[in-house]
Order: sequence, then structure tokens, then C-alpha cells
Amino acid sequence: MADNNLLPQAIFLLGPTACGKTDLAFKLADLFPLDIVSVDSAQVFRDMDIGTAKPDAATLARYPHRLIDLIGPEERYSAARFRTDALREMAEIAARGRVPLLVGGTMLYFKALREGLADLPQADAALRAEIDAAAATRGWPALHSELMQLDPATAARLQPTDAQRIQRALEVVKLTGQPLDALFATQRATLQPLLPYRILALALVPQDRAVLHARIAARFKVMLAGGLIEEVEMLRRKYRLDAGLPSMRCVGYRQVWEMLEGQLPRAELLDRGVFATRQFAKRQLTWLRGMGGIESFDPLAADNDSQVLKRVKAFLRA
Repeated sequence: MADNNLLPQAIFLLGPTACGKTDLAFKLADLFPLDIVSVDSAQVFRDMDIGTAKPDAATLARYPHRLIDLIGPEERYSAARFRTDALREMAEIAARGRVPLLVGGTMLYFKALREGLADLPQADAALRAEIDAAAATRGWPALHSELMQLDPATAARLQPTDAQRIQRALEVVKLTGQPLDALFATQRATLQPLLPYRILALALVPQDRAVLHARIAARFKVMLAGGLIEEVEMLRRKYRLDAGLPSMRCVGYRQVWEMLEGQLPRAELLDRGVFATRQFAKRQLTWLRGMGGIESFDPLAADNDSQVLKRVKAFLRA
């Protein structure tokens, strides 16, 4: 067996939205030979800049990010494709004698990268049509409640209105008779090999949720003031989009879309966007609690940055 100490190193930096991951990543990149790889399912879309909090051109020139602006918003991206893309980028970074720093809040992507992907059943058109018909009659929250009975762990990670993921989770459990987590566990021996890296996984977990919620509200206000509505209007003109696409289901974009469609009063946009982002952060934290092998730091602590820098320095010297 190969000596683990001979494997290249990699650093993961995870955390909920608005917790300070990006700023901390820049500080780390200033001090250590790190190249940033984005782990963000929204930043893969071109022209979606404001609502995804994508760094501006000047910042990207100073801190290049891999795996952003990969596809148009009318396209779809998957955890499997992310794993392939991330492994390629990590290998290129390591070959240059540098260390990949994977930063983001899409916990499914981190899980897929670390643990591989199970061989899930292919889509079943008839079953999907049945699920869609039930949703049309009863509503997606009712199907979310059904999923809670069949696969509570997966349901806890999903919003009651997340039609795409609720549909897929129900489809899998009805086809296999097993919830997703159990299916992953039984197939673990057949998954892709574990990452050929020594990993330092760090999570920013705010202990004061009120402060995190205030940050979320402030950031969404900045997005609206910075032109989020105009960005969605531009996207609707430039691309053939609909409300069911993953890009337009992203937090913030979905609420603006509903406002533009007359389904949401403009006066309620701020509150609905902030609430949706808070729920998103809650789901990210739920994911984090279920992921092992991660060292947690409180980004609201006065010495947080120095503690993380100290930990990274020790890891890179090891």
C-alpha cells in the first residue's frame, strides 16, 4: 500500500452562505501556494454573477477560480460531472507543485468528491409522470411529507418546494425500496476510489445564528441594489429559460423570477429572498452535521482567521 504521506495535499473549506468562506480563502491564497477551485452549483453558470456572489473580474484576476462560468443557464450540471471536473483540476494543480483549495457551500459536491457516487437507478419516465401528476394534484410540500416518511434523512436536506430533488429522491426510493443514504452505504464498495490526496477539511460554522441571519439579509439587500433584478431580466432575454431549470431554481433567482412573472409582489421580494437564503443556509448546516472528518471553526470568533491560518500552516508543513 502506498505511503499516505507521499500523497499530494488538498484543502477543503466548507460552510453556509455568507459565513466568510471567500474572504478567508483569499487570505489563505495570499500566504500559501494554493489554487482555488469553486465548489458552488450556482457559480458554474455564465452570466449569473450578482445572485451567486461571484467575484468580480478584478478579484478573479488576482485570485483565479476554477470551475466557474462553465455552462449557460439553460444547461444542467451534475455532481458526477463536478467530481470529474474537480479531479482533473486538482491533478493539474498538484502537478504544478501547488495545493488545491476547494471552497464552497454545495455540500453534495463535497460529498461526491470525497466518497464517490453510488450507481443510482436510471430515470423512470412512467414513475416520474406519476410523481408529477401527484404533485399537480397535492402540491410538492405534500410529496415532501411523503418523502419524510420514506427517506427522512434526504427530506430533511430539501425544501418542501424543491421539486426536482424531491422527485428524484421519491423515484429512487420507490424503485429500489431503499432511502438514498442506505443505498449509498450498501454500494460503498463499488464506488469510485477514494481521493488520492491527503485532505484537510475545514468548516466555518457560525455559533451565533442571529449574526449569520443578519449577514444574509445584508447581502441580499446588496444584491438587489447591485442589479439582481436587472440581471434576471437580462438572462430571460438572452437565453431560453423556464422556472424549472436548475439555474432559475437557485436561491434569489427563483424569487426574482416569481416577481417578474407576477407571482410575488415586488414589495415582498426582499423578505422572501432573505427567508429563502436563511433556509438554504440551514440545509447547508444540516449537511455539515452529517459529514465526518471535518474540523469546525466559528467565523464570528475574533481569532478565527488566525486559528485557521495556523491549522493550514501546520498541515502544509506536515
